[in-house]
Amino acid sequence: MFYVILFAMVAGFLALRLYSVLGKRTGHEQPLPKPADERVGLSPIPRTIDVTPEVREVSSRSVEAGAEAGLRALISADPSFDVAQFVDGAKSAYRMILEAYWKGDEETLGWLAEDDVRNAFATAIAERNAAGHVLDNRLVAIERAVISDVTVEGKQARITVRFDADIAAVTRDQDGVVVAGSMTDAVETHDIWTFARKLRSDDPNWKLVETDEA
Repeated sequence: MFYVILFAMVAGFLALRLYSVLGKRTGHEQPLPKPADERVGLSPIPRTIDVTPEVREVSSRSVEAGAEAGLRALISADPSFDVAQFVDGAKSAYRMILEAYWKGDEETLGWLAEDDVRNAFATAIAERNAAGHVLDNRLVAIERAVISDVTVEGKQARITVRFDADIAAVTRDQDGVVVAGSMTDAVETHDIWTFARKLRSDDPNWKLVETDEA
């Protein structure tokens, strides 16, 4: 009887020791493999290499149908591209470029636009200054900004955006007298601007490379 009790005590002690080691999670355990009957039918699904990236949900509101193929090509070349983020950035650039042009701020135009566009703005600013005119314009609202075209050629990507906006435009002379426009009546404007950047470039910024009216 004594040996039975002794063996029971030894067994209990070993059980407690095993629990103290195996019953505690250290945070480094590997997941336990599932039983064979649970693994049946769970073989990896073959990956399709040539799947065309899908245009994100925002495309229905911010991308015209004719630009979707180009957008897929862009996302394929640069998976980090985000439609919503780009459109928000394009609207900010639209406002900043217009305000810089109205103020004659060529320095700001220099880092927001490529040389050809910047030079065109600089020429217009010089002509305006020569005439003694000052622009007192205000961007009231951007009613709509939509991607109308996307192209990828080599490492160069170009995105064309149509902006529908309301602008209050006033031109004054050197004495502050209004010579054209009105601050009380906003004018509907429709611009088509194209932005470009080199893919995989260290510079993430898109620059204005072309402007036109819709």
